[in-house]
Amino acid sequence: MPDLVAVYRRPSYSPLQHRSNDTAILAATAAELGRRGWRVTNTSEGEVEQGRLPAAALYLNMCQGSLASEQLMPLEEDGALVVNRPTSVLNCHRHRLVRRMGETNLAFPRTLIQPSSAPAPAPALLRDFAPDHQRIWVKRGDVHAERREDVMATTADELPGVLAAFAARDIAWVALQQHVPGPVVKFYGVTDGRFFRWYDAEAGFGKERPAIDEDRLKALAFDAAALLGLEVFGGDVAFPRADRPVLIDLNDWPSFAPFRDEAARAIAEYINDRIEDRSA
Repeated sequence: MPDLVAVYRRPSYSPLQHRSNDTAILAATAAELGRRGWRVTNTSEGEVEQGRLPAAALYLNMCQGSLASEQLMPLEEDGALVVNRPTSVLNCHRHRLVRRMGETNLAFPRTLIQPSSAPAPAPALLRDFAPDHQRIWVKRGDVHAERREDVMATTADELPGVLAAFAARDIAWVALQQHVPGPVVKFYGVTDGRFFRWYDAEAGFGKERPAIDEDRLKALAFDAAALLGLEVFGGDVAFPRADRPVLIDLNDWPSFAPFRDEAARAIAEYINDRIEDRSA
């Protein structure tokens, strides 16, 4: 019977209701694999940070911090099956995501990474970010939000105070991001396309969805995930026009909360197929 290690995310990276939802999708995926003959061991991101990691043939990796990802790097380098790979997790850190997206022609908002302790950009540059006095988004520049204040919409006049608040919380880097008008949708996917779902972010799951070009949404989501090397992913896309998706964010191992059971089965099947392909 092969061994599987499920590595649960540090709670600080799963704010509010995401804590139970993140735990639930990983547990459900591990249970699906357990029914397929895998022997499951559970551990935590904190244990990985301390260098304690059981040997296994497969690792379900929900870690998000840099330290844990660096501890997992030797597994990836040795060819172990790790989903998601630590390099792809690190690519999701906002400062890397911005750089990687900037190297492509994939639609992504104008974004500036700067120290939180630095002065606000010059007014001329801010006008480029908010030409019609739109909001400017300020997001922590490393991991995704740990609390509500890690992603804020502000004005050019209020920006210095917002930067000071990030600096006061010891968040060294921030991303200043242009606002993209239009409806925002949340999406979830598995890299080979066997699973893809989306819904309106404001209305919520099960409500009416905006009339958008779903093929273009899917193409952008999968192209961005492939760019970062993600196998299990989710994110947010804005639609200034129905046929013009713009990626706002991309995450490794989201909660899949509205589709948890279906997603867990799809992820488990995908991993089993990968194992079989490696053995062939």
